[in-house]
Amino acid sequence: MRIEVSAVVASTLAAGSGSPPFDAGLLDRLMEEAGLDAILVTSKHNVQYLLGGHRYFFFDYMDAIGTGRYLPVVLYVRGDASAAAYVGNETEGWQLDNEPLWIPTVELSSWGSVDAVEAALAHLRKVCPAGITVGVEQSFLPADSFGRLAEERDLRLAEAFGVLERLRACKSVAELAIVERASDAIVESMCAVFASHGAGATKRELVAALRTEQVSRGLTYEYCLVSMGADHNRGESDQAWRPGEVLCLDSGGNLGGYIGDLARMAVLGPPDAELVELLAEIEETQQAARLPIRPGVPGAEIYAAADEVLLRAPHRGSTHFVAHGMGLVSHEAPRLTSTGPVPYPADDAPRPLEPGMVLSIETTLLHERRGFIKLEDTVVVTDEGCRAFGDGARDWTVAGG
Repeated sequence: MRIEVSAVVASTLAAGSGSPPFDAGLLDRLMEEAGLDAILVTSKHNVQYLLGGHRYFFFDYMDAIGTGRYLPVVLYVRGDASAAAYVGNETEGWQLDNEPLWIPTVELSSWGSVDAVEAALAHLRKVCPAGITVGVEQSFLPADSFGRLAEERDLRLAEAFGVLERLRACKSVAELAIVERASDAIVESMCAVFASHGAGATKRELVAALRTEQVSRGLTYEYCLVSMGADHNRGESDQAWRPGEVLCLDSGGNLGGYIGDLARMAVLGPPDAELVELLAEIEETQQAARLPIRPGVPGAEIYAAADEVLLRAPHRGSTHFVAHGMGLVSHEAPRLTSTGPVPYPADDAPRPLEPGMVLSIETTLLHERRGFIKLEDTVVVTDEGCRAFGDGARDWTVAGG
């Protein structure tokens, strides 16, 4: 399956429409609750979201340029989308001539982080009175930019991270289509690698092949965590695949900025009875976690359902379950646990699930003899319940066909 990236991303764009391609009413309410009069957005993922899909290709893989860095800035004023502005790089017009933005004011003048913020401040002075509270993304704002903002004594700076993440939590139909295509392409890529490799293939060769398969399907390859045999190490190496050994590919691929992240298992030769039982143990947990997923149910119920299975699992001491939100970022709202591998508060555990939320559900069994065994699935909350993307190849795939 070849995915035409430009066509998919274009489905999220409101090119030149003058109307925000996001729920401006929701953003206004979230900003009011947080006491924010305006926001200056500087993270690539939130800039992309507020602009309706735009991410300047020249700086997609790097930020450094000359003696500074690229810093795109979106200014949004609560309750007045017509006052919004975008500050970009001087050369960004090449892309925007072909894909116009909805945003009323576009200034392409910056070559660094300070001049970008200064241009945004200049526009803010035109559209807002003094003494307002401006939300910023402190984790995505360079020190020199923050210092420049702090010089403005009549501005109060506050954190906008939570507001922007809550805005992105429920995906649109167009966004869900991208995540689904990315998920399907990742699983198809894994199956292609499983089918074309066998004894003697190294972890490094398998990852290189997966990269090629993902790119051929229109994805931007991001990473692959690969484990083989009894070894729990998930990094690339020249370790060679041997008959009877398991292989886990856990990979993220990017389509239009949206991450697809799934894990599937293969074995070199027919799986024996023990391997069948081990994967079935993981599958039982994965399916149990899906059962409570529907609108209105607190996110914590996902963990409760998984824990009920894990408590009676034969290998409960070496099995780990995680569920987390995903979208433009691999771990985003809903945030359901404070004890997972990525540390953050479980702010969304007591909150009700909502249609359009995308969840990654993963169960890992670390077996001392058989190795790293895992399934990771992508599930979206629907009006009726839930639906999984890229849901094939859930059993053992026998390598080489």
